[in-house]
Amino acid sequence: MNDPLQHAFDPDRNPELFDGVLARRIVAFLVDAFIIVAPIILLALFIFVFGLVTLGLGWLLFWLLSPIFVIWAIVYTGATLGSPQSATIGMRMMDLELRIWNGERMYFLLGAVHVIFFWVLTTTLTPFILLLGLLNRRRRLLHDFLTGTVLINNERRAAALRRS
Repeated sequence: MNDPLQHAFDPDRNPELFDGVLARRIVAFLVDAFIIVAPIILLALFIFVFGLVTLGLGWLLFWLLSPIFVIWAIVYTGATLGSPQSATIGMRMMDLELRIWNGERMYFLLGAVHVIFFWVLTTTLTPFILLLGLLNRRRRLLHDFLTGTVLINNERRAAALRRS
């Protein structure tokens, strides 16, 4: 009998879904952090030059950087996790995808909540959130538990690991 509350991803039946996920997750984070921070740095440089041209008046726009950063990070993560690939660009490069605990794909709102939890927990508990990934077989981090998500290898990588 199928239990509807049973977790869709079992590390005993499908160990290839979790093989190497934690290390590649860190690399994916670095790629995504670059994608999020690079436009903000370019905007800051633009504001700086604009301030020089306007004899300092343009520098009043620097206050916009923080809200723009937050909005951009939430929109980028929510949109990419809510895409059909259910992964950010960094995750796609590392052949990872984030799924809901029951196997369904992510959606925008859950992706946005996931990144908010990630940033709040990372700023308060770093590096302890990574330790939790070492202590469970699905390699889930604290924000994964809070949002009911699981990071797994995508089907292409999982199939390659099954063959080897």
